[in-house]
Amino acid sequence: MVLLILLLPNRLSEITPSAFARLPLEALLLGFLLTLPGIAGSALRILAAGLLGLSLILKLADLGVDQFFGRPLNPVLDSRFPGDGMQWLTGTIGQLGSYLAVAALALCLIGLLRLVNAALNSLQTALAGKRGARVGLAVTATVWLVLHFSAPSIAARPYIDWLTSHWQNARDSLADLKQFAAGIDHDPYASTPNQALFQKLQGKDLMLVFVESYGRTAFDQPDYAQHVRPHLQQYAAELGAAGFSMRSSYLTSPTYGGISWLAHGTLLSGLWINSQSRYDRLVMSRRPTLNRLFQRAGWRTLAVQPAHTLPWPQGDYFGYDRIYAAQDLNYRGQPFNWITMPDQYTLSAIQRLERPSGPRQPLMAEMALISSHAPWTPLPRLVDWQDVGDGSIFGQARDGDAPEAVWQSTERIRGQYRKSIEYVLETLVSFVKTYGDDKLVLLVVGDHQPASFVSHDSASHDVPVHLIARDPEVIKAIDSWQWTPGLIPGAQAPVWGMDELRDRLIRAYSASLAF
Repeated sequence: MVLLILLLPNRLSEITPSAFARLPLEALLLGFLLTLPGIAGSALRILAAGLLGLSLILKLADLGVDQFFGRPLNPVLDSRFPGDGMQWLTGTIGQLGSYLAVAALALCLIGLLRLVNAALNSLQTALAGKRGARVGLAVTATVWLVLHFSAPSIAARPYIDWLTSHWQNARDSLADLKQFAAGIDHDPYASTPNQALFQKLQGKDLMLVFVESYGRTAFDQPDYAQHVRPHLQQYAAELGAAGFSMRSSYLTSPTYGGISWLAHGTLLSGLWINSQSRYDRLVMSRRPTLNRLFQRAGWRTLAVQPAHTLPWPQGDYFGYDRIYAAQDLNYRGQPFNWITMPDQYTLSAIQRLERPSGPRQPLMAEMALISSHAPWTPLPRLVDWQDVGDGSIFGQARDGDAPEAVWQSTERIRGQYRKSIEYVLETLVSFVKTYGDDKLVLLVVGDHQPASFVSHDSASHDVPVHLIARDPEVIKAIDSWQWTPGLIPGAQAPVWGMDELRDRLIRAYSASLAF
């Protein structure tokens, strides 16, 4: 068991037979410590048991984080994971179920620590005070030294390397935060006159729509692309026939598999927000977001957050005139598991509440659509927009298999993910065809790739971005961007960091500014 802990990789893709066919230096060092007799030996054994047990827990955490976010755990940056995980569990299996799950996990961890201690105790009994044990360890150490120069892949020090990597990541993260804080308030657009901002969008309603887990994998992975691409070709033809123009490309998201608010913060601030620590520092700064700049220029700014069921004090930073959390949208239908309401209802509610006919302020609405969020079951179906009402029609939430049934098979999970993306795209296109007018400008952005096991372990952080408008001048303003006409980004479409889009939007739609 000790060898298993020392040799266990912290990425699932690296767990191979060859990973365990190595001689770890740390095992030899531990063996020498366990040969010490008396109180000193017992104290060292208990200390080693605690360290090995905690190390195994951290390695398992690394494996879990890697499966969802494509990277190991970073304690400096991932401090919110326990709280967010608990909230997700409560929303999925209820408060009692989440408490029972945490209690079961705690018991497993205690049992694990006891098991490691028992294993080391057995080893110590076999080694302590025995001359033969010391001689055997010395011979093995000599063999390790020879192999270190002749076969370094066998003579390994995986535990030391793993600890060193985590330590270096923590140091780099702290240094990065210091550098980030030093430049956060430097923004060339902060002092731009209000009347100079977004002149080319005067009178338009800009709806910035973040689509949950809408990643490039939907276009590049054959089992997704063979379904998604034909749908988008059809939708582009339908929108074109209705007088709308479209442009599409890719952005690189700062996050992967989750933590959507990092993508939101990145796009809106024009800064690379790839950690919770950066996000926390951002919302304490004076840097104007895209929302606040639109607000200064005369737009009514909205946040539409159907996933928010708790207070959101950070919302004050972004510059919203109104925040619509889940309870503010007055949904009276059934929740779709963790998903509070289907995306069609969210869009319908904002159309009803904020886009009435007659004179009004133009809107800048930032929306988060969440029907494509895990667990991807049950899934809603599009209904006639006139029938949406208060959402009572969505009894579909009772249909479909429960998550515990779907999540027994990776292939079923991937199939449900693909269907959820198809639903969101169909809903958005139907919304534009039903309610789109010369005022509407729709900017649709994926927030991040889905979890690694859903994206087929894709290393890409790229997400699609689409601009849809009926007014040709809105599209003409971004001709220099070389985005692809239609809803499918071409192979040569530019790929920008998500942090670049804010400044590009300001430059493209603000006239007579010297940048």
